[in-house]
Amino acid sequence: MKTFFAFLAIVLLFATSSIHAAEAVWLTDYEAALKKAAVEKKPLLLDFTGSDWCGWCIKLDKEVFSQPEFAAYAAQNLILVKVDFPRQKKQPEAEKKQNAQLAEKYKIQGYPTIVVLDEHEIQIGELGYEQGGPKPWIAGLEKVIQQKGK
Repeated sequence: MKTFFAFLAIVLLFATSSIHAAEAVWLTDYEAALKKAAVEKKPLLLDFTGSDWCGWCIKLDKEVFSQPEFAAYAAQNLILVKVDFPRQKKQPEAEKKQNAQLAEKYKIQGYPTIVVLDEHEIQIGELGYEQGGPKPWIAGLEKVIQQKGK
């Protein structure tokens, strides 16, 4: 019986670890993200969101960004940047200022707006919410990224 509980504890430990490993890693420091993108030669995906009040933003996060399929894709292909405009959550002043400057720079009119940049900070596309989960959303993102070469 002790062996069974030990085995169960190990299984739960690995299951918990794999759940956390499947989460996408979002940066909030734009300059650090730019440097990382240049080193790794990956596009940046900027998620302009109102994470605690925007219904479509919450839906996009739940249906796409928080899914393991997206997390696996992003880990291999993207540098993720969360550019958040929360109403209830506290945010450092430097981050608020940075996010306001980015919203102005990329002429953000609504949320969610996903801006895709190449590793040289050149905008290559823009996306929003798309129904259907991670697979069609990633396919739309791939089209945007592939158009860069044309």
